[in-house]
Amino acid sequence: MMPNFWSDKYPEGIQTDIDLDRYRNVLAVFREACQTYAERPAFSNLGRTLSYRELYELSGQFAAYLQKHTDLQPGDRIAVQMPNVLQYPVVVFGAMRAGLVVVNTNPLYTAREMQHQFKDSGARALVCLANMAHLAEQVLPQTDIRHVIITEVGDLLPTFKRLLVNAVVRHVKKMVPAYRIPHSIRFVDAMTKGEHVDFVDADPAAEDVAVLQYTGGTTGIAKGAMLTHRNLVANMLQCQVLMTKYLGGGAQVMIAPLPLYHIYAFTIHCMAMLIQGNHNVLITNPRDLPALVKELRQWRFNGFVGLNTLFAALCNSEEFRQLDFSQLKVTFSGGMALQQSVALRWEEVTGCGICEGYGMTETSPVVSFNPLERRRLGTIGVPVPGTDCKVVDADGVALGFDTPGELCVKGPQVMKGYWLRPEATAEVLDAEGWLRTGDIAVIEPDGYLRIVDRKKDMILVSGFNVYPNELEEVLSQLPGVLQCAAIGIPDEVAGEKIKVFVVPKPGASLTTEQVLKHMHDNVTGYKRPKLVEFRDSLPTTNVGKILRRELRDAELKKA
Repeated sequence: MMPNFWSDKYPEGIQTDIDLDRYRNVLAVFREACQTYAERPAFSNLGRTLSYRELYELSGQFAAYLQKHTDLQPGDRIAVQMPNVLQYPVVVFGAMRAGLVVVNTNPLYTAREMQHQFKDSGARALVCLANMAHLAEQVLPQTDIRHVIITEVGDLLPTFKRLLVNAVVRHVKKMVPAYRIPHSIRFVDAMTKGEHVDFVDADPAAEDVAVLQYTGGTTGIAKGAMLTHRNLVANMLQCQVLMTKYLGGGAQVMIAPLPLYHIYAFTIHCMAMLIQGNHNVLITNPRDLPALVKELRQWRFNGFVGLNTLFAALCNSEEFRQLDFSQLKVTFSGGMALQQSVALRWEEVTGCGICEGYGMTETSPVVSFNPLERRRLGTIGVPVPGTDCKVVDADGVALGFDTPGELCVKGPQVMKGYWLRPEATAEVLDAEGWLRTGDIAVIEPDGYLRIVDRKKDMILVSGFNVYPNELEEVLSQLPGVLQCAAIGIPDEVAGEKIKVFVVPKPGASLTTEQVLKHMHDNVTGYKRPKLVEFRDSLPTTNVGKILRRELRDAELKKA
């Protein structure tokens, strides 16, 4: 299929032509947005709101510090390890303005994971939250990092509130373990050094790397996807196709509970919302549902960006169900499969349907979306403009409609390659620019895409392919199920047998017999689980995606 196959698959009013030469780099977008929407709110967190003008000024201060008070050079990598706080966009855009490459780093990483990413990226600088500075202290001697800037949660709040919030986090909640990094500098001191200092804004080429975005590492060692300025700008413009129709006309309020260091939230909130002049409300800890609901109560929000596990948890909250959703126009879902039962429940609670999309780190990340007025539950919609998709068999031969195969993607948002890993790049990216996603998908005759499952998660039972997504979709429809996961474990007779894990809703009383009967009634024989395990929780990634691999590894250790 070529991109024009999908040209008539979009609703009326959606612009399908993308001008990839409109902006030379991310900084051109940033500069235009901050000038055009100078007095509009850009980001809010912990009671403070930064306007686009303030964001531009503060990022300039940080860029000036980097240029004038360090020996960092354009192209050097800077690791940014923060949750959703106001410092994040200031640091990221400031680093880019100084000509540096941003290495987004999960603040929940262990010392081992931090060391791998810092060493692999060759980062020479680190900006981290004080809460994990003790881990940084352990690994810094094994890295090339020579510049460390340490920030605390409240550093961009007004002075009195900053001192109060930081004191509570450090001394009352005791969330900052002791550390000693002699050559580090406090973020507030770095910002002071950069104030009223002239610097030269970088002007990187379109093909220069803007961000090293590491894959989740859920299927092996995390690799750094080289996302260029062109990649990010292209995906921003592709997302804008959707945003303009649903979130145009003023400073729309977007709730940002997913971490900005993850590519999904990064592109939506730091890129697509930027060009629209919209307002992002940063949620620092979305796992604290009562605090999240309390924050939501303060806003008449127009958009919500989340994923399946978060939607399910919120809909199970009585306080959330009592919120005012009258201004909610659109909800975006990505990061993991959206279960239909969860989507229907969300729409019932909020009155707003969910637009499910699909993407991956290597595609900056958005590949496809469900237009709001043509949503089709169970699909990931149609490719964003300028994107081509096909499904192939094991030999790389393209398959027809309604035939499962590995999804391949081609478009301007596809990464340059993996950092320092030409062999790994060659395994997924061919000479024509086609990226093998590792996902099994189906292309329907009218152009909608449907993900069947991850290729590596497929279960083989007596020669039959079984896809965990299907089993989890069915199991989630059993009353009383909050979360679930299905995996294959070794079996002498069938090769693999199916085991399901179930997290019941609070107060629900579920039995193994009920689960097995439900599955018996809804799936064919070889797809039925043989084992059921109830749990209080399931292992998840930082954005809430259930880690089937951890469940499989634990089962293998038992054997």
